Amino acid sequence: MKLCILENDFLDPNVEAIYIGYGTMFERLLRQAGAQGQIDIFNTVKGEYPDSFDAYGAVLLTGSKADAFSQESWVLALKEKVQTLLKTKKKLIGVCFGHQLIALCLGAKVGRAPQGWGAGRMQYQWLAPELPQAQGRETVALLASHQDQVFDLPSGAKLLATSDFCPVAAFGVDDHVFCVQPHPEFVEDYSAYLLDKRRAMFGEEKYLAYTQSLAEGHDGLAFARMMVAFINGQ
Repeated sequence: MKLCILENDFLDPNVEAIYIGYGTMFERLLRQAGAQGQIDIFNTVKGEYPDSFDAYGAVLLTGSKADAFSQESWVLALKEKVQTLLKTKKKLIGVCFGHQLIALCLGAKVGRAPQGWGAGRMQYQWLAPELPQAQGRETVALLASHQDQVFDLPSGAKLLATSDFCPVAAFGVDDHVFCVQPHPEFVEDYSAYLLDKRRAMFGEEKYLAYTQSLAEGHDGLAFARMMVAFINGQ
């Protein structure tokens, strides 16, 4: 099945040579998780979109430093595309900003989280052990980097993951929406780079706690296998 990745940001120049872009980070992860079909990447900040989404079995929206509720022209253009894709029940995967934008299009509230930034390794209660590749799991640990959150579950959605810090950490709608707030595509070194970048903002105590949490491991690859199963309609 062909996958369209809508890449919603640029990497900082000093790490671009290593990771290329968020779209490439996802492609690498999904290949490791068993994805075999064609994967095309379009950067929405530059106004890139496929001529048609018809040939794609699924569309993945990456994260972004932008707000999902931003009035920036490229965000508004993306929102229109997502609303159309939702109406046609195209399979959609949203991560971080993508998770929030899809939730917003489904009528949920999104905004700055009063509890502040989520960063480092975070653990969530997993509420859908019956999903393919979930392997009966009760928790999922992923790397996070966000200051916005989805405040309420969209109408008709099922809550898939939750925590005290992030109540709507993942949700799904039937067989055509699969969204998650943290980042399965992140690797420890990239998370460490983001933490170093915001060290002064976090303060030393939080910075050290976030950094130390990266050594505990995460379930990014296992989560990506769930994403591949979703894409393949399993």
